[in-house]
Amino acid sequence: MADSNRERVAHGGRFEGERRTSGDRRLGSRRRAERAGGVDLVAAARRAREHAAAAFSHFKVGAALETAAGVIVTGCNIENATYGLTICAERVAMFKALSEGHRAFTRIAIVADTDAPTPPCGACRQILWEFGGNLEILLANLAEDKGTHRLADLLPLPFDARLL
Repeated sequence: MADSNRERVAHGGRFEGERRTSGDRRLGSRRRAERAGGVDLVAAARRAREHAAAAFSHFKVGAALETAAGVIVTGCNIENATYGLTICAERVAMFKALSEGHRAFTRIAIVADTDAPTPPCGACRQILWEFGGNLEILLANLAEDKGTHRLADLLPLPFDARLL
């Protein structure tokens, strides 16, 4: 193999100094599937819901948070016998994403087994605002989408660093 071809192969088909374009990024199988038709964020939240630890209320919730890079981070509610230490699916997804180094987010899907949409609670709205800004919020149940909102509409007067 010629030296220039060896160099090109060693750099993923590019010569030294060439940069990847967005079209030739290396993508894992999950990212390739997302690119084909867009990721189904609600389906990811439905799958996450199945992992909920809701032994006391039996009210399972799943959330799927999309980062600005297109990575999907999921969460489910986790209950505790004291209830006060219970954590909602939305906060699990956000804290998990933050702990993995993600800092920019575009939208979150929230799924529960209810007829009416189940929006984030007040604590979740605050956390989502502080770390995600004016996210798009997709609400759904097990069978259908129930609505799309902006976080600013659900939390019109947020408390944030501007007030400190």
